[in-house]
Amino acid sequence: MKSIIDRIDHVVLTVTDIEASTQFYEKALGFEREFFTGPEGQPRYALRFGQYKINLQDRATETPTKAKVPTIGAGDFCLITAIPLNDVITHLTANNIAIDVGPVARRGALGPIRSVYLRDPDGNLVEVSEYI
Repeated sequence: MKSIIDRIDHVVLTVTDIEASTQFYEKALGFEREFFTGPEGQPRYALRFGQYKINLQDRATETPTKAKVPTIGAGDFCLITAIPLNDVITHLTANNIAIDVGPVARRGALGPIRSVYLRDPDGNLVEVSEYI
C-alpha cells in the first residue's frame, strides 16, 4: 500500500520552561516564535522554521489533544539544515552551544546524512543534518 501521509506538519515538545526553550531554539537554530490561541482559548506557543513548526507546552498546558503521558526531555528528532553543516557547527560554537556528538555519518529518510547532535534545556536530543 502506498503511504497515505505526505509530510510532518508539526511536533509537540513538553518542556519545563516555554520561554527558556524558545530562547534556546531561537539562538541555536534561528527558529521564530509564534503565539496562537488554542481551541479552548488558551495561549499556545510554537517555534517556526521553513514550512514546519514545533509546538511547545508545559505540564500546565490545557488541551484535549495532548499525549497520554507528556514527558519532559523525551524528544529525539532530526532536522535538515538549510545551510552547510560546517556553518551550523561554526554558529553553534560561536554561541557556546555544546555539540554532544558529531559530526557523524547517519542515514536519513532519503539517504546518507552527516549529523551533529545537541540537547535543548530539557535534554531533548536534537539532530541537525545535511544530506551528503
